[in-house]
Amino acid sequence: MIQLASLSKSFGDRVLLDNVSWQIDDRERVGLAGPNGAGKTTLLKMLAGLEETDSGTVVKPSGLIVGYLPQDGLTHSGRTLLEEAGLAFKPLLDMRAEIQSLEERLGDDSASEAEHATMLTQYSELQENFRRGEGYSIDLKITTVLRGLGFAPDDFDKPSETFSGGWQMRIALAKLLLTRPGLLLLDEPTNHLDLEARNWLEEYLGDYPHAVILVSHDRFFLDAVVTRITEIGLRKLTDYTGNYSDYLVERDARMDRLRQQKRDQDDEIERMQAFINRFRYQATKAAQVQSRIKMMDKIVPIEIPPERKRVHFTFPASAKSGRTVLDLRDVRKAYGSRVVFDRVNVHIERGDRIALIGPNGAGKSTMMRMLSGVESPDAGTRNEGHQLITQYFAQDEATRLDPTLTVYQTLAGEAPMHMVPHIRNILGGFLFSGDDVEKPVRVLSGGERTRLAVARMLLRPSNTLLLDEPTNHLDLDSKDVLLDALEDFGGTLIFVSHDRYFVDKLATKVISIGGGDALLYPGNYEEFLWSQKNRSEVLGAKGALSGKGASSAKGASGVKGASGAMGASSERVDVKRPAKKMDGELAAQTPRDVAQSVETLSRETETEPLAVSKDTPRLVRRDGSRQAPKPEQAEAQPAAAVSYEERKRLESEARKSRKVLDARLKRISDLETRIAEREQAIRDIETTMAAPGFYDNHDEAKPIIDKHQALMWEVGDLMHQWEALQQTDL
Repeated sequence: MIQLASLSKSFGDRVLLDNVSWQIDDRERVGLAGPNGAGKTTLLKMLAGLEETDSGTVVKPSGLIVGYLPQDGLTHSGRTLLEEAGLAFKPLLDMRAEIQSLEERLGDDSASEAEHATMLTQYSELQENFRRGEGYSIDLKITTVLRGLGFAPDDFDKPSETFSGGWQMRIALAKLLLTRPGLLLLDEPTNHLDLEARNWLEEYLGDYPHAVILVSHDRFFLDAVVTRITEIGLRKLTDYTGNYSDYLVERDARMDRLRQQKRDQDDEIERMQAFINRFRYQATKAAQVQSRIKMMDKIVPIEIPPERKRVHFTFPASAKSGRTVLDLRDVRKAYGSRVVFDRVNVHIERGDRIALIGPNGAGKSTMMRMLSGVESPDAGTRNEGHQLITQYFAQDEATRLDPTLTVYQTLAGEAPMHMVPHIRNILGGFLFSGDDVEKPVRVLSGGERTRLAVARMLLRPSNTLLLDEPTNHLDLDSKDVLLDALEDFGGTLIFVSHDRYFVDKLATKVISIGGGDALLYPGNYEEFLWSQKNRSEVLGAKGALSGKGASSAKGASGVKGASGAMGASSERVDVKRPAKKMDGELAAQTPRDVAQSVETLSRETETEPLAVSKDTPRLVRRDGSRQAPKPEQAEAQPAAAVSYEERKRLESEARKSRKVLDARLKRISDLETRIAEREQAIRDIETTMAAPGFYDNHDEAKPIIDKHQALMWEVGDLMHQWEALQQTDL
C-alpha cells in the first residue's frame, strides 16, 4: 500500500534514517518505537507530506487520503463543536444542502417541464450519491465519536474556541476519525484523553478499516491496538510482529543474539590482527598476512544500540504514619453554582494504593487538592493521621521549579545527604545525561520540566504520596523508572493517572469520582471495570422490568395446552429479576416480591400435565375436570380419536416438562430466598453503619465494614446465577 524507497533523512550531521526501505499494507496497525529523538515524529511528518526527504521517495497510491494528528498546537474557532466536527463530512453536507435547494425549486410551479425533468434527474442522482456516502447517518456518527471522546451533549452547541488546549486536540482527533482517511497517522493521541476515552479509542481503532501508524507512550494502549511494532534506531527501521509486549520480548532476544555476534566478530578480528602483527615481516607468511588484511577490510562492524542504564533506587526513609492516614467527613465542594462534591466521605489507611478514576472535569484534581490540604472543603472536615508526611505532586508541578537553578542544582538542593551520590543516576533515568544536567531550568521544554519535577519528587522523604498525573510527558523508559520506585514504596499512595498500565500495576483500590460523589471499589482497575459492567447490566435489567410493571412475572405464561392431538408443550417462564443496586440500596421490588410472583405462577401451572379425552376434543386435567380448548385449538383438533399409545406418550412428555419446570422454579425460589436474606443482613448492617459515632472506633468498625463488603459481593454472585437461570431455555 505505502512504501519508503531508499529514504534518507538527517538534521545537520545527525542522521535519522539512512537508505531505508519499508512498507505498510492496508488495515495494518503499526506502532513506532524508539528513544526520544530517534525520529518517530519526523517519519510521521514525511508520510503525511509535511516534511521533505533528503533522498528516496514515499510511494503512495493515487487518491490516498492521509490524516495526521500532531502532538499539540491545533486550535479551532468560529464554529460550534458540532459544526466543527461536521466539517469531516463537508462534501456530504454540501450535497445535502444542494438536495434541500432542489426540493425547494421542485416545488416552484413556474419552472418549465424540461427544467423540472432536469432537476428531477439531478435530484435522483444526488440522493443516490448521498445514500452511498452514508449521508443519512452523519449525525449519528458525529454524536458517537464526540461522546466516545468525552464530550457531553451540552458541549455540542458551545463555541469551539471556549475549549482548552487538551479539548482542542480532542476536537482535532474527532474530525480525523470521522474523515476516516486511508492512512491514519497519530502522534501521541492519548496525551489528552482520560481512561474512558482511551478505552473507547482502543475499540474504535481496533475496528478501523484502513492503515494506522501511531506513536504512544501508553503501553496498554499499544498492546490493545497495534499488530506490528517498528523500531527506529541506528538509522534504520526494524519490524517486530505482534503488540508492544511481544516486541519487548523479541527485542531483548534479538539484542542478546546481536551482542553475541558482536563478541564473536570482535574475537575474530582480534585473532586476525594478532596473526598480522606477528607475521607481518616474515616473507614466508606474506601471502597469508595480505589475505587476512583483505578479509578485515571487508568486515562490516556490527553496530549495537547503546544499552540504556536501568535506574533502580528506593525512596528516602521516613517515619511510619498511623493506621489512619487521611479522613474526609461529609465534605462539600462547589465552584459557583457547580457542585463538585456533596457530603462525600473518604477514609484512607496506611498502605492503601488508591487510583482516582473519572472523566475529565469530574473533580479528581479537586479531590487531590483537598486530600493534600492545598484546598479546603466548603463544608465537612479533613483529618490527618499520626505522623503524616505528605508529598503532593500537582499537575502543574513543572511550573513551580526555580528557573534560575540548573537541572543538577534543582535536585541537589532538596536531596538528603545520603541521596546526593545517586542524583546523576536518577537524572539519567529521566533522560538527563552529560551536559544536560548543567542546563538552566528556564531553557527546558515542558516535557523536560515534568521529568525533572518527577525526579525531584523521588528524592524527598515522605510516607504518603499524592500524585496528580505524574506520567504526563514521560516516555516509556521514564515511566518504568517511576513505576519501579512506586512499586517499592512502603507508604500510602493516592494517584491520578490516565495510563492504564500504570494504574493496573499500582492500584489495589479505586475511587470513582463523578456525580458529586466518590465511591470506593476494592480491587484493581480491571475488577473495577468488571463491577461497573455488571452494575450496568443489572440496572438495565431493572429498567426493562420497570417498563413492564411489577406484575410482569404474573404475565408470563406457564405451560399451555397444545393444539388438538399434538399434546402438551411447555413455554419458557420469563420472570425478570428486579435489579439490586451495587451500593446496597434496595430496588423497587425485593427478591421476596418476585418469589411471591413465582409461587403464584406455580399455582397457575398446577393444571399440568394434561391428557386428551377419547371422545371429545376437550383437554382433561388429572382430577378429571375438563377444560375447553382455545378457539384456535378447537379448529386445529382432528375429528379422529387419539390412540392409547399416543395418549401415554403425551402424558409422559408433559410429566417431563413439569419436572423440569418444577426444578427450575425451585432453584429460582431458593436463590431469591438467599438473596433476600442477605439483603436484609445488608440493610441491618447499613443501619448500624449510619449510627452516629460508628466510625469513631475504627478497630470495631472495620470488621463490620468488611462483612458489609463481603455480603455485597455475595449478593452480586447470587444475582449472576439468578440471571443465568432466567436465560436458560427449557
